[in-house]
Amino acid sequence: MSKGRPRKVAELIQRELSDLLLREVRDPRIGMVTLTAVDVSPDLSHAKVFFTVLGEDRKEAAWRALNRAAGFLRSQLAHRIKLYAMPELRFVYDESVERGDRLSRLIDSVAPGKR
Repeated sequence: MSKGRPRKVAELIQRELSDLLLREVRDPRIGMVTLTAVDVSPDLSHAKVFFTVLGEDRKEAAWRALNRAAGFLRSQLAHRIKLYAMPELRFVYDESVERGDRLSRLIDSVAPGKR
């Protein structure tokens, strides 16, 4: 199997999941969630869905809500995306945004001649 297929499936899953979260999921803990990436295994059996959420204190609640909704989301994806088997969804908090922000603030604090 080519490396391009898992990437294309990942992009499609991210797009469709974002739409499902916006339109179909009514859990308020998921309201401010942004999907940042999806990583699909080469055999298309698992998908790691990376997300961020507005507010440091909300990430645990959002993670729990997303994992609780994973079965519903997977079944809805199966209706939207025609695959032999829909990958199992696993949600992971994406810390890269926080890390980038922290590094940016650190650089700004030590940079000479701030503008």
